[in-house]
Amino acid sequence: MRLAKHPGTTPPTPTRRRRHAASAIAVCLAAVAGVVAVQAAPAQAANPIVTRFAADPSAHVFNNRMYIYATDDESNSGTYWDSNSWRTYSSADLVNWTDHGAPFSVSGFSWATQYAWAPSAAARNGYHYLYLPVDRTKIGVARSTTPTGGFSDPRGSALIERGRDANTGEEPIDPAAFVDDDGQAYLYFGGARAPRVVRLNADMISTSGAIQSVTITGGSAFAEAGFMHKRNGTYYFSYSTGWPGQIAYATATSPLGPFTYRGVILDAVNISTNHHSIAAYNGQWYIAYQRNARPGGGDFKRSLAMEYLTYNADGTINRVAQTSTGVGSPAIPARRLQSYNFTDRYVRHVNYDVRIDANVNPLTDSQWRVTPGLANTGSGYVSFESVNFPGYYLRHVNYDLALVQNDGSAQFAADATFRQVAGLANSSAVSFQSYNFPTRYLRHSDYLLRIDPVSTTTDRADATYRFAG
Repeated sequence: MRLAKHPGTTPPTPTRRRRHAASAIAVCLAAVAGVVAVQAAPAQAANPIVTRFAADPSAHVFNNRMYIYATDDESNSGTYWDSNSWRTYSSADLVNWTDHGAPFSVSGFSWATQYAWAPSAAARNGYHYLYLPVDRTKIGVARSTTPTGGFSDPRGSALIERGRDANTGEEPIDPAAFVDDDGQAYLYFGGARAPRVVRLNADMISTSGAIQSVTITGGSAFAEAGFMHKRNGTYYFSYSTGWPGQIAYATATSPLGPFTYRGVILDAVNISTNHHSIAAYNGQWYIAYQRNARPGGGDFKRSLAMEYLTYNADGTINRVAQTSTGVGSPAIPARRLQSYNFTDRYVRHVNYDVRIDANVNPLTDSQWRVTPGLANTGSGYVSFESVNFPGYYLRHVNYDLALVQNDGSAQFAADATFRQVAGLANSSAVSFQSYNFPTRYLRHSDYLLRIDPVSTTTDRADATYRFAG
């Protein structure tokens, strides 16, 4: 299946106002009626998501909670990837993470000796399964009735082993378990530029049929860290392209491929390895990955991070920006921002431009979340965040307003922060002063939004708004 790139859906960093209206994109905003007092925000996540050194995140949702299984870098030597156990974390809001400790270690396999590398997980038959590479040449499976502990080796031998099994490739590592909608399960694995896949039996601890090579046509070659997810009938095989490498992806209409290269999801991180996983939680997609994000970190002391993942209408994936703010629970209610002097018009975005429009359809194109200011969380400072594109904010660039993804920089935070004041045309309404250009206010001009100086009666009316439900 060919997924053509849809123009205009990846948000640019605008340098001039684009004055055409394309298909609308939904967004949201929060406030209270009248002169809005900024609500206390829910706890916001930050990258890294946990304070322990960990890597190779495998994210899964079990019983309405997200679990991440990871390599435990806290316990390695700091000079190689020589940890001997794995780590489990879970969260209900992706902000507050519980460390469940080590669910399993290399010593749990009587036939293994070293190297607890990138794990994977699955749930089926009332059991939870961990797929665990060891010794650089084998993949074992551990089983438990809970997602966080009590795992044991149900086989007493490796599930996949180089030298014993045909077509494992040089490095049978980086397992990724995937259970399709029809109940058939698969295990993807491989390193050293050799992706493989094999069917798992219903017991999830044995394989069926031959190990097959995964074929990817075009684009950047596979290096390691393969991962499979499915969305709207399309199979997405994502992987690292090298050392250092990007996270790229390819798609197919079958879990066995062949796959066609589609593009890059995540650029190279600030360490030599790049490893990720993708999961949907409460209707939103996320990517978990690793990078150097804590003091004392590096190639062997890595940290877990998470970002929002979004798709275009044609199924292609938007490139993800690595941020320090990460993700959070979008608990702030949605409201609309109504023009004071054009009361039938509301602030909305169209193709990432921002304007005031009447008869907005769908209504969600004119809804926002008001959060504490990115550059100043003090009383009265606000930022405007999209709900269906979490992590995207109203930002001014060359005085024009656009919807842009937060890159975590101080410049972005300042450009996306406003001071909420009493309405310039009516003190019972509201106006918004630019944080870094305090002589300028958020106003509409020819229905497009800018930050401009305000001097005349018309200017003041153009820069005044009311919050509505």
